[in-house]
Amino acid sequence: MAENETFFEKLRAFFEEIGEMSRFAGRYFREAVSPPFEFKELLKQCYYMGNKSFFLVGVTGLILGVVFTLQTRPTLEEFGAVAWMPSMISISIVREIGPVIIALICAGRIGSSIGAELGSMRVTEQIDAMEVSGTNPFKFLVVTRITATTLMIPLLVIWGDFIALIGSAFVENIKGAVTFQLYFNQAFNALAFSDLLPATAKTFLFGFAIGLVGCFKGYNSKKGTAGVGKASNSAVVYTSMLLFIIDFIAVFVTDLIYQ
Repeated sequence: MAENETFFEKLRAFFEEIGEMSRFAGRYFREAVSPPFEFKELLKQCYYMGNKSFFLVGVTGLILGVVFTLQTRPTLEEFGAVAWMPSMISISIVREIGPVIIALICAGRIGSSIGAELGSMRVTEQIDAMEVSGTNPFKFLVVTRITATTLMIPLLVIWGDFIALIGSAFVENIKGAVTFQLYFNQAFNALAFSDLLPATAKTFLFGFAIGLVGCFKGYNSKKGTAGVGKASNSAVVYTSMLLFIIDFIAVFVTDLIYQ
């Protein structure tokens, strides 16, 4: 009986947190459209999240393209379908693998950073001090960060996809003597508008989810300094789970539209 009570208590706490996060998101939309607007802080956060993640995303994309091509090539060789390699790689990376993998990398890099930063500010009462001084900490700290992730994650995904295709083309150039021009001609000819639009649209949702969860966990951090580590860790876990849910919904809706 006690075990059942514990389970229901945890389930209740989970749904309560979902409700609080929904209210947090609603407050973001209200604050985002009402003046004053913190453009300077927004640009600072865009630079921090985009430029600081530029190298990491590039390396991830390069390894993704190289490994995916090396693992796939032997199977296509067995069926005599190596000529389809550029088309298959480009569609797979642009549609699904690139956005999801890079969003997960950004969730670990950016989401945990936001959770730890805002959590530290909450524990050291910096957020309370901003409220006392008449500043709106939610607009300055939360709105700018969520907006920055929403804008920068799509750009990072495009950059990562491009580097992944370069890595794949490099492998094909060595293994199959395929020129870079021929590879990219086949790769881009295989892509259609129905591939690019849904893949790009869901990256905005990925960015919003990363910023929302990171800010929510950090802004509501509790229990002293131990809460900072918990906020940072739970931000990554919750964001990763939310990214898979968003991806599933996006793929399901896209399949209904384009079937």
